[in-house]
Amino acid sequence: PMNPLSVTFIQTSLQWENKEANLRSFEEKISALKGKTQIVFLPEMFSTGFSMRPTQLAEDMGGPTVIWMKSIAAANRIILCGSIIIQENENYFNRLLWVLPNGETGVYDKRHLFGFAGEDQYYAAGEKRLITSVNGWRFNLQVCYDLRFPVWARQQQNASNAEYDVLVYVANWPERRRQAWMTLLQARAIENQCYVIGVNRVGEDGNNIYHSGDSMIVDPMGEVLFTVRDKETTYTCQLDQEKLQSVRQQLPFLKDGDRFLIQ
Repeated sequence: PMNPLSVTFIQTSLQWENKEANLRSFEEKISALKGKTQIVFLPEMFSTGFSMRPTQLAEDMGGPTVIWMKSIAAANRIILCGSIIIQENENYFNRLLWVLPNGETGVYDKRHLFGFAGEDQYYAAGEKRLITSVNGWRFNLQVCYDLRFPVWARQQQNASNAEYDVLVYVANWPERRRQAWMTLLQARAIENQCYVIGVNRVGEDGNNIYHSGDSMIVDPMGEVLFTVRDKETTYTCQLDQEKLQSVRQQLPFLKDGDRFLIQ
């Protein structure tokens, strides 16, 4: 059974490569929610901005940002989700963390590295997806550039049963390609018959690249429930399990999909 679920995204500007300032800002914004939500989504590389300086900025899974995430999740009794720069063994990862109030943590390493900006020169690609659940809702958690690759997100259904219910993209997606961002978020919702949450940053980064945000929540029919451009916004909504189940029952398209396996 799926229980009601409130989710929040925080669309904000980021201080370039300034962990302390960013964490302080997010802590204030999350504290202001005062128990009104169950999950909070932050942008990609929320503590630093989309930086290609992992040797200076990376931390391990016992580092200060991970400790901060666990502390904030516990103090506010929320699940906290966003990506940061992690070093593991000899590799750097753009790693999304899904942190529960009890400190348990799921991880997803960004699969598709943005070669156009040289991300593939500094970071190692992930090899497996992370699908997790809360209150009966199943979440497929992905990062930014993954959005351009529909097979990585596609429901690998068994008969007519969907694999997940909500697809999430945490991002630093530039304004100059906002049309692709908005269109692909809607497409992923339609083709996978799921809710899609895209959370992006706003403002200029350290490379003078402007981000318009356009964070968005899309329903399983591809309708945009909420989006906002060019300003800092914290937005909360309740996902509707009846709407999701109704779409899948009345329009049972998933059962006609192609069978495939991601290697």
